[in-house]
Amino acid sequence: MMLRDWRSYPPLTLRRELLARGWDDRAISRAVRAGDLVRVRYGSYAAGQLWRSLTDAERYAARCHAVQRRAASELVLSHVSALPAYGAPLWGLDLDVVHGTRKDARAGRKEAGVQQHAGLLLPEDVTPVDGVEVMSAARTALEVTTIAPVEPALVVVNHLLHAGHVTLPELWARYGSTVTVERDRLGVVSPSATSMRRWPGSLRTELVLRLADGRCESVAESRLMFQCWDAGLVMPVPQHEVRDATGRVVARVDFAWPEHGVFLEVDGRVKYTDLVPAGETAADVVLREKRREELVTELTGWRCIRVTWADLQHPERLLARIRAALNGQRRAG
Repeated sequence: MMLRDWRSYPPLTLRRELLARGWDDRAISRAVRAGDLVRVRYGSYAAGQLWRSLTDAERYAARCHAVQRRAASELVLSHVSALPAYGAPLWGLDLDVVHGTRKDARAGRKEAGVQQHAGLLLPEDVTPVDGVEVMSAARTALEVTTIAPVEPALVVVNHLLHAGHVTLPELWARYGSTVTVERDRLGVVSPSATSMRRWPGSLRTELVLRLADGRCESVAESRLMFQCWDAGLVMPVPQHEVRDATGRVVARVDFAWPEHGVFLEVDGRVKYTDLVPAGETAADVVLREKRREELVTELTGWRCIRVTWADLQHPERLLARIRAALNGQRRAG
C-alpha cells in the first residue's frame, strides 16, 4: 500500500496546545464525542473530517508522529515507522506498533503500542525529512528485515532501491559496517559502533539483500519475485527490454524467461485506474496493453502469462501456471 505525500498527514495538535488556546478538557471531550476531533493517541488530536478520509497506513503514520512529539526522550522514528517518510509501501507489515530508537542509547521498552529500541547510531543513520527525524533509508531498510517476514521486507527494500533512496552497495556496506574500537577507563575494549550482522534477525537480512532487485517497480512485482524464489523456480529477468529487427526497444515487459520463451505481465488495479492518462479511459489503457502484448508475441514468439493481485494470494496455483508455461515452451522447442 502506497502512502500519500508525507506532508499531507493531518496536523496533530497536542492537549497542551489546545489548553494554551483556551480549550479545557471538557471542551476537548465534547469535540471528540461530536467527531470534530479524533484522539490519535493519548494527548494527541487531529481534525475529525480529515482523519476519516485517511487510509489505515496514513493513520499509522499520524500515530507515529504523535508518539514522537510526546516522547519524553529524543526518539528517532525507525523500523516500520520510518517508512512513510520515504513513501514506502506497508504491505504485510505490523501497523499495531510504533517503533522509535532512543538517541540516548538507553535500554528500550515496549508499552501501549510503542516499541522503543536502544542501539548505537552512526552520524549518517539519522536524517530529517520535512522536519521529522527518521532513520536513513539504508538503516530503515535493514531494520525492517530484522522484524518482518522475508516477503514484505523484500517489498520494502526493492521500493527503496527503485525509488533511488539507497543503493544495494550502500545497504551491504551499512550492514557490515564497523568502526575503530575504543578502550574505556578500565582498559576494556568496546566497539563505538557495531555491525548490523550481529543484530537478532540478521540471517533474514542477508537473504533479503541477496534477493533484492531495484528493477521491481511495485509491491506485486516484488511479491512475484519472492514467490518464484520460494518455489525454487528459475528466476525471471525483471523489466526485460524487447527490441525490433533494427535493435530499437519497442516494449518492456515486467518479467521474462528468455531461455524458456515466456514473459509475464503483472496487472495491477493502479495500471487501469490511477495511471490512466488525461483524456483516456481504462478501456483505452487495456486496449493499448493488448496491442503491446501482441507486438511482443509477434517479435519474440514467446507466450505471455498475465498475473493479478488475486493470483498472488494463491501462490500454489500461480506457480503451477508458471511452471507449466516454462516446461511447455521447453518441450515445444
